[in-house]
Amino acid sequence: MINAFAVNDGLLEQCPVAGPEDLVASIVWIDLVDPSDEERRWVEDAYDQSLPTPEEMSEIEATARFYEDEDGLHINSYFLHEYDDRYRNINVGFTLGRRRLFTLHERDLPTFRVFRMRARRQADFGGSASGILLGLLEATVEQLADELEQVYTDLERVSQAGLNEADRDMHEALSLLGTQEDITGKIRLSLMDKQRILSFLSRKNLLDTEQREELREMLRDVDSLLAHAAFLFEKVNFLMDAAMGFINIEQNQIIKIFSIAAVVFLPPTMIASIYGMNFVHMPELDWIWGYPFALLLMVLSGLAPYLYFRHKGWL
Repeated sequence: MINAFAVNDGLLEQCPVAGPEDLVASIVWIDLVDPSDEERRWVEDAYDQSLPTPEEMSEIEATARFYEDEDGLHINSYFLHEYDDRYRNINVGFTLGRRRLFTLHERDLPTFRVFRMRARRQADFGGSASGILLGLLEATVEQLADELEQVYTDLERVSQAGLNEADRDMHEALSLLGTQEDITGKIRLSLMDKQRILSFLSRKNLLDTEQREELREMLRDVDSLLAHAAFLFEKVNFLMDAAMGFINIEQNQIIKIFSIAAVVFLPPTMIASIYGMNFVHMPELDWIWGYPFALLLMVLSGLAPYLYFRHKGWL
């Protein structure tokens, strides 16, 4: 799918694209969402612009993710996206060349929809290709900040409801903590990626004074969010250790009960074993009160260690 946008009186305006003839010179932003080979050819032929392949966008080397050549500035970035009840970092390719921005990604991301809605209502929000690029980066930084706030809220809920209640479910708590750790890791990866992108852009002579100040502000925001993400990692690890500690205490308590039960029933078992022998010369077998005597002896031998454990405070 091809989404094309032009700027009219400082506002972003979508241009319908039904064929290559609709790709006119006034368009400043071409957004390709999971494009077909034909749609890619339309854009490349209309603007004489090469687009990155999915393989190139998935490269992890810094030199392959941020570089400049004769076609313009190329940036491959991670955008956090939730689908199928899981968070994933989606690769988005940016190409800034000839005063036009090209974006390429496999899914229609909420960050892009939010930016388009703003740019259609706020004048000069995305009045140029470089401004649109900065606007998209700013939108995703805001999204990552919101996600970190949600992670903190979820961790507080686990801490208060999961670890402080007597009827806590440690299995559920560990599952939630594992999920939050995974989300925080993906957020941190995306933030580090944005930090490298913004540092890369700051070294290029593509932005005006106002945009440079906006870029520096975003860098400060990203630095603070990275510190917050590190704090959340520490909180997750602390809650993980606390949950494992509670589990170990509960397991030790169960083992303690079984151990004490084994000690309590060991003397009666020994007495019952003795009187279960089939020797002929056992004087107690001829006693009238032999059977009650054996039962009383088993009860007393089991009660004695139980009372001793209670006196020591082990029960």
